[in-house]
Amino acid sequence: MTARQQGAAQPNPPSRKRATGALVAFALLAIVAVAGLVSLGVWQVERRAWKLDLIERVNARVHAPATAAPSADQWPRLTKAADEYRRVRLTGTFLNDSETLVQAVTELGGGFWVMTPLRTVDGNVVLVNRGFVPPELSERARRGGGDPTGETTVTGLLRFSEPGNGFLRTNDPAAGRWYARDVPAIAAARGLRNVAPYFVDADAAVPLGDASKRTWPVGGLTVITFNNNHLVYAITWFALALMFAAGAVYAGREAYRRSRADDTRDTRDTQDTPGEGKAGRRAP
Repeated sequence: MTARQQGAAQPNPPSRKRATGALVAFALLAIVAVAGLVSLGVWQVERRAWKLDLIERVNARVHAPATAAPSADQWPRLTKAADEYRRVRLTGTFLNDSETLVQAVTELGGGFWVMTPLRTVDGNVVLVNRGFVPPELSERARRGGGDPTGETTVTGLLRFSEPGNGFLRTNDPAAGRWYARDVPAIAAARGLRNVAPYFVDADAAVPLGDASKRTWPVGGLTVITFNNNHLVYAITWFALALMFAAGAVYAGREAYRRSRADDTRDTRDTQDTPGEGKAGRRAP
């Protein structure tokens, strides 16, 4: 028996073993990749459920009756998830000389938020976003109507301190340029103590659509939006998983088919080698 015949007689030649090993490795990698894509899709589905629940809870808070603003003993327990956008009510005296203008863009155009400290009846301070003013009304004397004096009751939405930077811009307290409603930084710049870790977006004094009765600052301009693209992301991940799985099955099937064809061709070539087949066999 020749060496070629001996190789043909082996049930699992080395080339076949290598091909089988490569197919197994490819299958495992494909399974891991598809599982990863599916898990990302499932995660987006879970995120969507969480986001919808958050939107429902926030909408309920926004339209609920106002309750007393959190007192100092409650401040450490406040969280965005549980407390932001609560409708609150607080009473105190505005410290008008310590107001801070924070640049803003609203449905009324570009201008400033008027952040004014309110010293509450219990002696603490809460920053109140009284509302929006255009650039030409940034000076208090030009607004008309005068600043609120004496004891005042404010209702609005509880908001948490924003980061110290705006979009591509940094607060500059020394120069009086503010781009984000950073409560600790504003309090430090104005020398305020016992300041709440949140601020309050004041409600509108008159309906926003009634321009004839508008007074400045204009409150009630809080924008409440939540990006909720999780369904699109989930569909994308699941579609990628399906396409990857289909591609992997097709590629694996083609590789297996070629491997079988190569084995068949090698076996046929071995059996039909000249001088060793029936036609080439010599008489003894």
